[in-house]
Amino acid sequence: MVRVRRLPVDPGPAGWNRLLPEPAAAERLEGTLTADWLVIGAGFAGLAAAHRLSKRAPGDRIVVLDAVRVGEGPAGRNTGFMIDLPHDLTSDDYSGAVEEDRAQIEDNRTGIAHARAMSEEFGLTEEAFTLSGKINAAATEKGHDHNLRFARHLAALDEPHEMLDAAQMRDLTGLGYYQSGLFTPGTAMIQPAMFVRGLATGLRSNRLSIYEESPVTGLSRRSGAWAATSPKGEVHAPKVILAVNGHLNSFGFHEGRLMHVFTYASMTRALTGEEVAALGGAARWGVTSADPMGTTVRRISGTGGERIVVRNRFTFDPAMEVSEARVARMARDHDRSFRARFPMLAGVGMVYRWGGRLCLSRNNVQVVSELEEGLFAACCQNGLGTAKGTLAGGLAADLALGIASAPLARARAAPPPSKLPPAPVAELGAAAYLRWSERRAGREL
Repeated sequence: MVRVRRLPVDPGPAGWNRLLPEPAAAERLEGTLTADWLVIGAGFAGLAAAHRLSKRAPGDRIVVLDAVRVGEGPAGRNTGFMIDLPHDLTSDDYSGAVEEDRAQIEDNRTGIAHARAMSEEFGLTEEAFTLSGKINAAATEKGHDHNLRFARHLAALDEPHEMLDAAQMRDLTGLGYYQSGLFTPGTAMIQPAMFVRGLATGLRSNRLSIYEESPVTGLSRRSGAWAATSPKGEVHAPKVILAVNGHLNSFGFHEGRLMHVFTYASMTRALTGEEVAALGGAARWGVTSADPMGTTVRRISGTGGERIVVRNRFTFDPAMEVSEARVARMARDHDRSFRARFPMLAGVGMVYRWGGRLCLSRNNVQVVSELEEGLFAACCQNGLGTAKGTLAGGLAADLALGIASAPLARARAAPPPSKLPPAPVAELGAAAYLRWSERRAGREL
């Protein structure tokens, strides 16, 4: 019997979700159910796993459980870049070895293709999902050098890319802050809460149920099947997919091997017509920083009006919980980054601020495996939860179904996540590394 020792806490309101209409009342798990499949987690990985099972196990009964409302957890808290290219947050310019990066690109694009197929199947709008590409924006000479190195690496990979100068960046963003940008065409941009809520709505059927506000507090194997316990109910299923990212530790697996990191974001109120005119530039755009520790910025237009979202700062938090006071402290850095980039919007304030959980491994591997008989994992997305989470969910379902593919073979051949140093050393070392990396980012932050 696995007793889930803790439930992660997601601080602050999920701003993307607040832009959307209130959902119908949550359907919570009550009583005892029997299913062919149980998926724990209704984020990118869990919904992708449920979708793959619905297609490849026709007639099977599928149950999905989530501890919160769909769109309120980590899937609704990211910045909405579904990135196809290497995106190693521990490197200077996101890149690694050429052959490893080629495999990673293929894997990321497999996840994006699955997301696109679901988006098309369920009739999601371009606001929810669109293949638009992305830009690494450089505010400093060092950031520009990072982009040049990454561009050379992309050339070695035969990947299309385009360098943008300061004038082109100003035309796109309306800002004079950036010296240059590196555009690549393969990224999808999503409104993350709209995307996952749309998937959940499309997936629900008479044989696929999604129960929200139904955290799993215990998991045990009984008479050849798994039993998952929630506060008011229980699900029995012979096969279970854990799509819980770093929360995998709470179920007793890969303890001492997963790094739990929070990142933070703020979203403005809707801009007025006069403010939109003062800003100029395109109505929708998004930039990641040329420095992996720098500030990600999106300008969004659609449901909820025209707004700006900024994301920066990372903290290492093994307890998978941070205080609202921590979010408030991070907000000061968001405001400073916003003012530096958007001086023409001096009167615009933030209305939503939140934190979101990441899970990283020291050797940059995911956990897509059979943990015990009939118990599968689709976890540890290494900072690319949108693409890698979707990939992992589909692969875990394929693994459980016995369906082979090159991405699954790579996932199964990967070593386990590397061991972390003892907890006090890991916490001190990670905190020092993050502070040093953020200081080094300079104006990119």
